[in-house]
Amino acid sequence: MDEKKFQHTILDYYAKSGRKSLPWRRTTDPYRILVSEVMLQQTQVPRVLKKYKEFLTAFPDVRTLSQAKTSEVLKVWQGLGYNRRALALKRAAEAVVTEHDAKFPKSFEELIALPGIGPATAGGILAYAFGIPTVFIETNIRAVFLHHFFANKKNVHDKDLFPLIEATLDRENPRDWYYALMDYGVHLKQTFPNPSRRSRHHAKQTRFKGSNREVRSKILKFLLESPATEADVITYIGETQHDVHKNIDALVAEGFLARNRNGRLRVV
Repeated sequence: MDEKKFQHTILDYYAKSGRKSLPWRRTTDPYRILVSEVMLQQTQVPRVLKKYKEFLTAFPDVRTLSQAKTSEVLKVWQGLGYNRRALALKRAAEAVVTEHDAKFPKSFEELIALPGIGPATAGGILAYAFGIPTVFIETNIRAVFLHHFFANKKNVHDKDLFPLIEATLDRENPRDWYYALMDYGVHLKQTFPNPSRRSRHHAKQTRFKGSNREVRSKILKFLLESPATEADVITYIGETQHDVHKNIDALVAEGFLARNRNGRLRVV
């Protein structure tokens, strides 16, 4: 497909059907954009909409989040899953405050140096908050380029997509261009078999029910209510194919939990 025709297709769809009312699209505050970018990782928009407002009410700016207790952040995060994202978000806020005087850096290298921020999130912050044209890829963007430029190919590597992403990037308005790509990618997945399945990087999301992630989530949810002994936690979780003791040790090592002097576990 011709690149100009491709751009017209994307922008035409966005003009008619773009999700312009999403709250994180009505701000250029890098903190609020970071919160949305982290929340939207592996989570559908309808679930994020409610939590986004709730989270920003509790932690309205980067300083507030950096000073909050992990337990406070996790309580608000409940329902979104993937609790590592909440911990990484808090640690990123701490780094922005301590290393950058609460001002988000405007370089890709400095952004990806922050805890939990990868290339896609860094690129999103640069484009959406600062209007800086940056080449990045995430699942919906990947789907668009696979559908239009690699329709009959399988096992496509991202390195083959990046030159096309760069060539078609709107350098005058990267913010709206990437929003348009994201929305068109969602449209494609609802209309055709998911184009991302033809990517070498495609990984099917594992089921939550019965998974080790579910066990970890239950442990945290239980301990958010009040500190308890390891025996109490094991009794609460019950029989499972996953080792509760190892999960507790992992959560301690990762900074979610701590052991009191009396041996009781608590969320940090």
